[in-house]
Amino acid sequence: MSALSDPAIDVAALLGPVFARAPEAEALVNTERGRSYTFAALDRLSNRIADMLDHRLGLGRDDRYLLILENDNLALMHVWTFLKAAAVPVFCNYRDSFDEHMRIVDFVEPRAVFIEAELAARYAPALRARGVVTVVLDGEDEGADVIGFWGAVDAAADVPTRRRIVPRGETVFCRFTGGTTGEPKCAMYDWANLAFTWEGMAALDEPPFDAGTRALHIAPLSHGTMMVLLPTFMEGGRNITQNKADLGLWLTNVERHGATLSFLVPTLLYRLAEMQRAAPRDLGSLRTLIYGAAPMAAAKLGELTAAFGDVFVQFYAATEAIGPGLWMPRRWHRLATQRDRERLGSAGLVCPGVEIRIVGEDERDVTPGTVGELWIRHPGVIAGYFRNSRASAAEIADGWWKSGDLCRVDEEGFVHLIDRKKDMVISGGFNVYAVEVEAALMRHPDVVMAAVVGVPDPNWGEAVHAEIVLRPGTALAPENLIAAVREDIGPIKAPKSLTIVPELPLSPVGKVLRRAVRARYWTDCERAIG
Repeated sequence: MSALSDPAIDVAALLGPVFARAPEAEALVNTERGRSYTFAALDRLSNRIADMLDHRLGLGRDDRYLLILENDNLALMHVWTFLKAAAVPVFCNYRDSFDEHMRIVDFVEPRAVFIEAELAARYAPALRARGVVTVVLDGEDEGADVIGFWGAVDAAADVPTRRRIVPRGETVFCRFTGGTTGEPKCAMYDWANLAFTWEGMAALDEPPFDAGTRALHIAPLSHGTMMVLLPTFMEGGRNITQNKADLGLWLTNVERHGATLSFLVPTLLYRLAEMQRAAPRDLGSLRTLIYGAAPMAAAKLGELTAAFGDVFVQFYAATEAIGPGLWMPRRWHRLATQRDRERLGSAGLVCPGVEIRIVGEDERDVTPGTVGELWIRHPGVIAGYFRNSRASAAEIADGWWKSGDLCRVDEEGFVHLIDRKKDMVISGGFNVYAVEVEAALMRHPDVVMAAVVGVPDPNWGEAVHAEIVLRPGTALAPENLIAAVREDIGPIKAPKSLTIVPELPLSPVGKVLRRAVRARYWTDCERAIG
């Protein structure tokens, strides 16, 4: 029976068969802390952590606790643990600033915050002043309000949970949006949302997960790679965590642990292809590389395939719509014809169990092939944001999440994402989509990353500007690249200016932060649009 159709989920009955299927098989490997756990050991450990949450910390169903942890330690507190305990965990990005973390603490009002030991000296006093208990991973007890994690876990009982969860409406965890397009918001998830990451993957005609999956997580487990974790676990595979966003370490971990699957954004894949070309590593274990957040540049597919093989699968998902919404199976990653290249530039096809609408400014469906905003509905769409009814009402209605992504659907059903509404440049009354210009820039073989934004212009309001990162060891005249793009997509869309930079600002999962690029050019302006 589907977990989504059960009126109340017994957590022990849900997780028990997964732990028992192959109890001595490895379930979790923490690469940088040198830890590994079999399914049986992970079951016992998560029982103790849950008992610590319920009894040592005394957290109940109306309580929240915040997790500010790297991947290795966050993995200990993840789905196999938080489903067993009563309180609601709130995930946030470990790499955010101290001030941002404290803003989140003040907003969420957790009773406890779990932090890395290196943060304790600064964070514990600030949390104490707020009346919040600090739990330090790899730390020691320092009074009643600073607790060493492992001591508390060792003192807890290994007692299987008897928790029951209502699939719809009972929040089981929260996490903050990535913040790439504005003020972060705290999304609330119930079990039905979470289950769709697993059941939605299993419904595909080429399911990427099975008992042999060894998934290597380099993106934060709090955000981008979360949708990989549960399907791997539920199928009896192995989750392998890495803390540092270090691509050389990722290559080493693929070799060392025989990783079969990983999630990365295209910008990181392009870098990895460069590294493979310069100093090849044995990546023969890889079967699936999942990417998202941006389409793959058709001009890069050849070198990516040479570096990794025919292993690519694209998914479209979001913080508000967890699980597979759109996908591009590996069979469509080909370049034999112009139509193949057009398909590759899309976000793919609608996944099973997913509905979409393309709507205009009047919120009515547009005609086929017309650009409109993507609305999406499936079991992974959240009901709303924590303590933010205004944003909930504005962005989610009748189960539909209003993505803010402008797109069109072609005659074969491929969904082409044109741009974010907020990333559209309006220059002299013409709409210029940043993603289209970036795709044209990326067609040059020496361009490995690109960001296109609107910058202030006294005549046109906004002018199209590009920042690019070049392949190491190459040189390129900006005016020559601008001319090539002008020839490719026309003078209105081509950048009026272009800067070559050593790097671009990236989100925690490696997505280019256009807003951070754009902010550099609007600092002294009275308004942030033309």
